[in-house]
Amino acid sequence: MHTAMNRDESYMRSALDEAEIAADGGEVPVGAVIVLDDRVIARAHNRNRSSKDPVLHAEIIAIREAAAALGNERLTGCELFVTKEPCAMCAGAIVHARIERVCIGAPDTKYGACGTVLTVCGDPRLNHVPEIVFGIMGDEAARLLSEFFQKLRRK
Repeated sequence: MHTAMNRDESYMRSALDEAEIAADGGEVPVGAVIVLDDRVIARAHNRNRSSKDPVLHAEIIAIREAAAALGNERLTGCELFVTKEPCAMCAGAIVHARIERVCIGAPDTKYGACGTVLTVCGDPRLNHVPEIVFGIMGDEAARLLSEFFQKLRRK
């Protein structure tokens, strides 16, 4: 039987795979996977740079795919596994979608909106407060981001 951590790491591994696809395409390496009843219902990676669309973050794309798969804008009971802490835009979408649990690899010290810089996810004044879990495979997620930005600075 799998422990909760093994399960969470397995889904975060899928999100990291998406992040690597993003990096290979010149995007900031962020990947997201949405799970319902231990089944992946959506997966995505950042596409905002290649699409020249500022809202095509991995979380937004995954939320849209999950809503389409379920035929409902409410993702009640769903979990989001994302390699980097969501920004305010994505955190707002998480709250509106009623995602139950958000598992985050690396914190975002510039834009993080799940408690690091802002608290959109987790603010009790909002109508939905998802459970937030930080640090699942965080070192690997942070390394992917660090390597990506180091390469950009060298160019």
